[in-house]
Amino acid sequence: MTTMTAPIVRPTAVRASLLRHSAYLTVRSTRALWRQPAFAVATLVQPIIWLLLFGELFRPVVELPGFAERGTYLEFITPGVIIMTALFSSGWAGTVYIEDMNRGVMDRMLASPVRRGAMMIGTLAYQALTTVFQTLVIFGVAAVAGARFPGGLTGIAVAIVAAVLISVIVASLSNALALLLRQQEALIGISQFIVLPLQFLSSAVMDTRLSPDWVQTAATYNPVDWAVVASREALSAGTDWAEVWPRLGLLLALAAAMAYVGTRAFGRYQRSL
Repeated sequence: MTTMTAPIVRPTAVRASLLRHSAYLTVRSTRALWRQPAFAVATLVQPIIWLLLFGELFRPVVELPGFAERGTYLEFITPGVIIMTALFSSGWAGTVYIEDMNRGVMDRMLASPVRRGAMMIGTLAYQALTTVFQTLVIFGVAAVAGARFPGGLTGIAVAIVAAVLISVIVASLSNALALLLRQQEALIGISQFIVLPLQFLSSAVMDTRLSPDWVQTAATYNPVDWAVVASREALSAGTDWAEVWPRLGLLLALAAAMAYVGTRAFGRYQRSL
């Protein structure tokens, strides 16, 4: 009498399949953007308006007592606009999942050998690539408008990393909400309810030292403020890296946790079918 034994799945094979599936799904998402480049351009209209309009309208703000003493308001707001752009853009990430659900694509993918982690990584990688593109364009516009960043390429790299981490955090949450809610209207409503307070309870557009004490306290625990402060500090002259690395570390830990939560939401979605 012979006994059947389960095949041994090697960890290296699991990792290889995860990377392969993630690459395929990233390419799938990127191709959709490549076919519709107008969408990427449209997402830049609002942040460029913020940058140029606010940069000129609130230019005298830097003269207020207690405001950041270095640079112009355009230089102050540029990191804020970069993080806000990543924040708002990634808040819509879950709509892709809802479209896949409505077309039956999501159910077919879940019935296939595609790994759930790869499905999440693919969408997050797409959001990260979009964020990098948007960030570089905003830096270019700010430079043309007269902004100068003593932090140089290192500061720009830190700002890109911070924006990508915020994008991963919010996109993971958006994907999880999409899998749980399965309704675009509900997803958009909840995303806006979360995104707007994160924006205004940070130093994205105003130095929190000029804000009420409760706003300063909220900003301390706000990942958007972590990203803005880390970016702004890295772009400045005489960067205090003790202000940068801990915030980037917190963002990285939160991004990993949110990606895990988003991946676990696939199981909840399948059980509700």
